[in-house]
Amino acid sequence: MSVQLELGPMLRGAVEHVCPLQPVTGAVPAVRRRVAAVLAGWKVSREIVEDSLLVVSELLTNALVHALPPAELRLSWAREAGAGTLRVEVTDAGPAREAGQPPAGVDPDEHGRGEQIVHALATRHGMRVHSGGVTRWADLVAP
Repeated sequence: MSVQLELGPMLRGAVEHVCPLQPVTGAVPAVRRRVAAVLAGWKVSREIVEDSLLVVSELLTNALVHALPPAELRLSWAREAGAGTLRVEVTDAGPAREAGQPPAGVDPDEHGRGEQIVHALATRHGMRVHSGGVTRWADLVAP
């Protein structure tokens, strides 16, 4: 679902898309395809579409592997003075296990790179802990 938003001055006239994440096999690729279609509809700059799909994948995978359900993806796209900012947010219900406790069946050598990928691709990124869980976000800015 896409809606017009009236947010602060930075995001005035932004559009938003919200998508729940089902904890099932194939959820991440299905949401990636949905995101690609949404970004195409919004005419998001090609310069950031591929990077944003990777960021979406990493944040969603993190929510599925490390957090309690439910999880939700929220995208917002705003154009201001010729530049565009895409915000990717994934909210989950909080950690599924105590810190330092690896998830079952995850190879430790293949674990932990997603956060580094998000940091490398995003212009800004962060995390908010709130009463509903945890929201991880990343902004990608296009010329």
